[in-house]
Amino acid sequence: MIRTLLVANRGEIASRIFRTCRAMGIGTVAVYAEPDAGLPFVREADVAVALGGSSATDSYLVIDKILGAARRGGADAIHPGFGFLSENAAFAQAVIEAGITWVGPTPSNIAAMGTKVEAKQLAAAAGVPVLPSAVAEGDDPSAWLAAAVGVGFPVLVKASSGGGGRGMRIVESPDQLADAVVGARREALASFGDATVFLERYLAAPRHIEFQVFGDTLGNVIHLGERECSIQRRHQKIVEEAPSPVLTDAMRAVMGGAAVGLASAIGYVGAGTVEYLYDDTPDAPEYFFLEMNTRLQVEHPVTECLTGTDLVRWQIDVANGLALPLTQDQVERRGHAIEIRLYAEDPANDFLPTFGPMHTYEVPEAAVGLRFENGVETGSNVTTFFDPMLAKVIAHAPTRTQAVRQLAQALRSMRIHGPVTNRDYLVGVLNDADFLAGAATTAFVETHRALLDSRLAVGDERAHLVAALLSGSLMRVAQDRRWSFAPIGWRNMGVHRQLVELADADGGVHRCTYRWISPGEVTVTVDGHDHGVGVVRAEPVGSGHELVLSIDGVTRRVVTAMLADHTWCNSAAGQSTWALVPRFPETAGGVASGSPIAPVPGRVVALHVVEGQQVSAGDALVTMEAMKMEHKINAPADATVTEVRCAVGDQVDAHQVLVVLA
Repeated sequence: MIRTLLVANRGEIASRIFRTCRAMGIGTVAVYAEPDAGLPFVREADVAVALGGSSATDSYLVIDKILGAARRGGADAIHPGFGFLSENAAFAQAVIEAGITWVGPTPSNIAAMGTKVEAKQLAAAAGVPVLPSAVAEGDDPSAWLAAAVGVGFPVLVKASSGGGGRGMRIVESPDQLADAVVGARREALASFGDATVFLERYLAAPRHIEFQVFGDTLGNVIHLGERECSIQRRHQKIVEEAPSPVLTDAMRAVMGGAAVGLASAIGYVGAGTVEYLYDDTPDAPEYFFLEMNTRLQVEHPVTECLTGTDLVRWQIDVANGLALPLTQDQVERRGHAIEIRLYAEDPANDFLPTFGPMHTYEVPEAAVGLRFENGVETGSNVTTFFDPMLAKVIAHAPTRTQAVRQLAQALRSMRIHGPVTNRDYLVGVLNDADFLAGAATTAFVETHRALLDSRLAVGDERAHLVAALLSGSLMRVAQDRRWSFAPIGWRNMGVHRQLVELADADGGVHRCTYRWISPGEVTVTVDGHDHGVGVVRAEPVGSGHELVLSIDGVTRRVVTAMLADHTWCNSAAGQSTWALVPRFPETAGGVASGSPIAPVPGRVVALHVVEGQQVSAGDALVTMEAMKMEHKINAPADATVTEVRCAVGDQVDAHQVLVVLA
């Protein structure tokens, strides 16, 4: 029986697995790369072993380092989590050969489903419907084109190994194919060590529905129902729920039975997920095999909440040779569960990853049906080396409406001061009419671009702005050792109004003036509009204030937090960020206007231009890799390339000029 378990992963999934281990009385070992040394999961383990290195390729993906850490940490079992080596058959085999218990599917299971091309063939043989596809073999673009024509445009170029939306490109027309194959191959090789890609018929707006399967070493295989994961960006899920709003009991039985049949055909052991694309045409709904993930999914808590199970405990029990605790007939699901993935990314900037110190990370108090699985805490540093997921937040309630409302309120109540996140965007998704009606497809993000503007309602935003404005004034008085006894904003000339300019998160500058009339009353002008403000309460809280403000007769409570020139405001309506505009800004110069910069730190993986080349607006200039994703830097306008300041393989800093345009 397993005594000490090493988790070959990081962040929130490592913390999640440790939690079950503690409940089972099993010792825990964490491994970590250098940038992760200060994250909570390292501290939560009984033993933590440094892997060295600052990227996945020299830490979490190095099999010998993981096995060495198991020996040094006294682990007799290894759980891979998800991502990294979780679907690497060679790693699973190496663990077993080292005499360590492998908590996961057998190496043969992983190999059978490890490449999407072979997995589709096995699914078809098991009677599961599949989409037309073809492997993009060799290096001849004309051969790729012939294969794509046989599949039928539009096609999706997909990495044969791995997942998470990496190594995928949508190709609408033949002239886009060659670049898509080359780019997908490069990304697949960097992410999974396998450059094989294939072409698959692309469905523009299906639903993404998956079934959780589980098998034991005694030949039992069951499913625990479906999860719908249709809301995605870059083919990566951000909202998952169960049950699906559209699946009938009859269709659930058919698709679940097909998933169990496929798993049984390969003698599957452990946790796995069979994923489908689902066309919910009322007259003739269809489903097609997408892939099988031979690991625990990010969204497994949805199934746990619905079925009252602990799937990590199931994994450990199966690895110990025990039978599944339930038969198919005993599986019961209650209520509705929904999960979001909280990322350090900027939805308004094409979901570009963000990074930096997490000054404040606070979640609301625990409530029935609410579950937080956090990978960071106040003081953590979000780096560019790994996936930018910060946490999972899950709500479980008797109905879908209740679960969605509870989850949205939980997100609004979080205080996240640091890198930009997708929190406010997710609140917008949860409140969207189409989502609430259960009408979301995989095209949701693209067809609901208005949700990218996640600003607060006018009244709430104005209250936050005034709170940021006054909090600065109150803080300066409190910190003044010589004149703190004086009335706020006191001047010899009582008519004097103080001028401050604050910038919102979108860079919009708001010109504000204010004059304190008394400790509880102040007149404020914002962008030329006058407001009478009553300060009902103002109490210092950390580096800010808790303010109860009455603005134009409406009272709101706002909590502020200040750091240098930035102020974060939180209220029941959500969060906003304000930056003090310097009175004497520095002048920029030295680089021609329009010269593109690196949006985040990363590595240059491709150059598409040379000096002297003429480019048109939108042409690709440089491709970077950051946070396990590729990002293309495009020309902002028609121009001439006068200088190339980077080379393939260069590690570049954020805001570094890559190409000079004239």
